[in-house]
Amino acid sequence: MKIPKFRFPDAILYEDSDFILINKPPFIATLEDRQDPINILATARMYEPGAQVCHRLDKETSGVLAIARHPEAYRHLSIQFENRTVTKIYHAVVDGIHNFDHLLVDRAILKQNDGMVKITREGKEAQTYITTLEAFKNHTLLECRPVTGRMHQIRIHLAWLKAPITGDDLYGGKPFFVSSVKRGFNLKKESEELPLIRRMALHAFSLEFALMNGHKYVAEAPYPKDFQALIHQLAENRR
Repeated sequence: MKIPKFRFPDAILYEDSDFILINKPPFIATLEDRQDPINILATARMYEPGAQVCHRLDKETSGVLAIARHPEAYRHLSIQFENRTVTKIYHAVVDGIHNFDHLLVDRAILKQNDGMVKITREGKEAQTYITTLEAFKNHTLLECRPVTGRMHQIRIHLAWLKAPITGDDLYGGKPFFVSSVKRGFNLKKESEELPLIRRMALHAFSLEFALMNGHKYVAEAPYPKDFQALIHQLAENRR
């Protein structure tokens, strides 16, 4: 995958003297990545030398990411994460048609040595609320509200519901091809169709927490182009 061009100031959704909230692009690691010289933390520190990332998003996941400008701000938000007073909302396109209404998935998660996770009683507690936003022909747009913050939590909980995230090949998601929904879709001769979105269709849509002055703030991140294109194709070809 080609390394995306990334200008940190262009990604900023909100900033004050304590925090910077950005819309993280897909395909960029939050922290140092041996396979990629570019990561959010290093780029943030070119903009703000004392920057600390307050939480993590998977490399493929886009959306709201909170960065503290100084240690006191980092502690302030860390306490909120520990007390579970931060509200995180993710949007995911999943395979299949599903009707969830604030469904609570309460299944413990265990991290394995291969970098994946599994649901098992021996794991750490994990809860996610899931609601259907829109159903399409063979896919569904879901809102996911994780209560806990375990590794791959949303991905494994959705897979457990038999609603794997589209494009998430680690947990059973299938790639999305335009030809699967668009009638009369033709490729050029001797060309191979590529997936419309070359990652799992997961986006951190919003983050709500208390600023240093005590006021609650909600940051919302617009969909990136690939996620927008997926939703557009699903909506255009829902019948």
